[in-house]
Amino acid sequence: MAEFSLDLNEDQLQIQQWVHDFAQNVVRPVAAEWDEREETPWPVIEEAAKVGLYSIDFFADAVGDPQGLKMALASEELAWGDAGITLAILGSTLAVSGIMGSGTDAQIGEWVPQCFGTPDKIQLGAFCVSEPDAGSDVSSLRTRAVYDEKTDEWVLNGTKAWITNGGIAGVHVVVAAVEPELKARGQAAFVVGPNTPGLSQGQKYKKMGIRASHTAEVVLDDVRIPGSHLLGGKEKLDARLARVREGKRSTTQAAMSTFEATRPLVGAQALGIARAAYEYALDYAKERKAFGRAIIENQGIAFKLADMKMDIDSARLLVWRACWMAATKKPFVSGEGSMSKLKAGEVAVRVTEEAIQILGGYGYVREYPVEQWHRDSKIYTIFEGTSEIQRLVIARSISGVHIQ
Repeated sequence: MAEFSLDLNEDQLQIQQWVHDFAQNVVRPVAAEWDEREETPWPVIEEAAKVGLYSIDFFADAVGDPQGLKMALASEELAWGDAGITLAILGSTLAVSGIMGSGTDAQIGEWVPQCFGTPDKIQLGAFCVSEPDAGSDVSSLRTRAVYDEKTDEWVLNGTKAWITNGGIAGVHVVVAAVEPELKARGQAAFVVGPNTPGLSQGQKYKKMGIRASHTAEVVLDDVRIPGSHLLGGKEKLDARLARVREGKRSTTQAAMSTFEATRPLVGAQALGIARAAYEYALDYAKERKAFGRAIIENQGIAFKLADMKMDIDSARLLVWRACWMAATKKPFVSGEGSMSKLKAGEVAVRVTEEAIQILGGYGYVREYPVEQWHRDSKIYTIFEGTSEIQRLVIARSISGVHIQ
């Protein structure tokens, strides 16, 4: 088992520097442009694919890190460049995580490569859970999956909301209710492949932040998919549902298993935003003069920066711990995955707000990047489980009580 260490090895350091260089040289120079355009930054994704950053090989190498830190390092560095573009590049990994979390070896081998495509023919993946009336409460999903025994097909109907890459992805992983009366325990995940009739994009959302990331509704209207597209297979699903009906505990839930794997990585993205704002504010405070001296010489400014640095480093420790625990198969007995995402998301909001305060009026105008970083940061207290949901997970974990 890999020992926990705060010293990155040579391989991890190389990944960190490589992704940082890409973020600095490719992502950050065009960040404001794509934020303003509110469009998928295909040229940046193409460049990422060309250098191997957007690829199944990179993903496999990163998730194969015995310490579990490579993907977190890459996520932080990319988000340091721009969070919206980061989600455009890494959004497909949500679908990949869904497939790997629930799929068979054959399904993983078939569908994971299709979430990336090739540098010559880029494809995207989308993980579809949230609905217009079921965001935090995933137990209330209305999207139904009904099995047609005559044709060995599943028929999907419903509308998904707030979906990264929704409608433009080639591979959509859809979580749907098979037996709604069992709520979250009666759900399963399905793969809807490219050009499947009945799947379409609904409204595309105009967002406060992460504007370079495509977020839209996904409409499923009598979508028919082969029985083999049920992740994990029907035999496994039937056995799980039978255990639930008998009152036995179900060990997996289609949506939750994916979120548990990705929450620390979402936290790492929030860290990247916070670090970008902190570094910018620090440089500004050293150069900006007021009343005859650099503003960092004033305690009011210096103490803000000290707190920003402390918060970022403490959040990173929680993220790294959760990633290491996941990689070494240590259970999150106290909601450690939720802790990492909760802390990092709230740190990002607080640090970017303080950066605006340090820059004063300049922090409020689009000529300077801190206002965008603040807009981008807020979603990290909302998606993949709001801060309130993270606290609920942690509270239930540490108390053993089903807190409402």
